[in-house]
Amino acid sequence: MSKVSFWEEILLEANHAISQEPLLTNLYRSHIIDQHSLPAALSNILASKLYDTYMPACELERLFNEKYSGNPHLLDCTIYDIKAVKERDPAVENYPEVILYLKGFLALQAYRVSHCLWQHGRKSLATFLQSRISVIFDVDIHPAAVVGKGVMFDHASGIVIGETSIIEDNVSILQGVTLGGTGKESGDRHPKVRAGVLIGAGAKILGNIEIGQGAKIGAGSVVLKAVLAHTTVAGVPAKQIGSPESIMPALDMCQNLEKELASQKKNPPLLDFDI
Repeated sequence: MSKVSFWEEILLEANHAISQEPLLTNLYRSHIIDQHSLPAALSNILASKLYDTYMPACELERLFNEKYSGNPHLLDCTIYDIKAVKERDPAVENYPEVILYLKGFLALQAYRVSHCLWQHGRKSLATFLQSRISVIFDVDIHPAAVVGKGVMFDHASGIVIGETSIIEDNVSILQGVTLGGTGKESGDRHPKVRAGVLIGAGAKILGNIEIGQGAKIGAGSVVLKAVLAHTTVAGVPAKQIGSPESIMPALDMCQNLEKELASQKKNPPLLDFDI
């Protein structure tokens, strides 16, 4: 699907939404239907959320539009992110819901702009955006962190991603997750999350460690050591308990650990961690 046809599908869904609920007409028209493109719509939505007394919405909207127009890769990532949310979240019925309401998606798109600013030396403005994203969406992503495309922040409240973190493509992260340092390091000190990883709610991953491709981190786990590709870890501290049901657990969003626990031949290891 081309970028133009994708935008046309969003417009069709927005028009259908207001035909079903006329009270939403002004909202959908202002943010979507009256906009000329997806970047324009997102710029308008993000500005309406993130403005404050010292940074008017019109200035923010101009800034976001400028970054989208000057960086085609930014829009590519955004489209992958929208589709990721729609495909992985059974509660989402259409694309307009994603771009209007889901704060994990909105926080990620605002971060992407802050990351562009950081890369071009506009660090003060990038840090300002980081602060506003944290205040408005309860998601704190350092603008120097590197995040791939097709990433989903589900529910998103309390997500923290440190300065030297790397998140590759097609990763799913739930609420309350921290990608942090140990507090004793400087320089490159945050986790590297490879493609297809699923990180369960409340998990804490600390230090410059690698979470291998297709791994699954159980909810509430504290991960202090590297995790091998295509393995499941859980507990405090986290230990390997098996392998995910699929090679890309981020895509199927299966967060329970029934398969992994059933595959264990002995019960004693369960006493070493709390699931």
